[in-house]
Amino acid sequence: MATIVATAWDLARQHGIGGLSLHGLAREIGMRQPSLYGYFESKHALYDAMFADGNRQLLARLVAVRLPDDPRAAVKAFMDAFVRFALEDQARCSLLFQRPIPGFEPSPESYALAEVVLERAVDVLRAAGLESQGDIDCFTAMIGGLVDAQLSNDPGGDRWIRHLDRLIDMHLDDAERRSTRR
Repeated sequence: MATIVATAWDLARQHGIGGLSLHGLAREIGMRQPSLYGYFESKHALYDAMFADGNRQLLARLVAVRLPDDPRAAVKAFMDAFVRFALEDQARCSLLFQRPIPGFEPSPESYALAEVVLERAVDVLRAAGLESQGDIDCFTAMIGGLVDAQLSNDPGGDRWIRHLDRLIDMHLDDAERRSTRR
């Protein structure tokens, strides 16, 4: 099954996540399309396996990051790893962080992996002083917007991501100012 998922990722990189076809996948791995149904009951089940695989890859990457003791530096290191992971594979980024497939929702088991990623990020953000859900939501939207701007306007470049540390500082500074006013 891992070989099928890896091949599906290769095809998604070539044709886009929405351009992945079971017929093309079966041909690529040397089997007939009906044989794929022995592994995946539907195309959405294949997407679900890919979603889980992508989140396992992301978790492995984030666990490998050595976070500095300084909370602000830890946020920067964590988010740098996250953003670089998102940008290195547009098909994977699309499946994990957007909703490109009409009708596809990850299974609870696969989505639980995405929730672990989010929990790790929230832990790092809370350690740096982001206490309110609104601050965390704004931070999440900021990072998502940065990734989208980079992919849309300068794929392969750094026009937008080079501002990552600056944006983190601005957001943390704003949250700190607002918390001291309360």
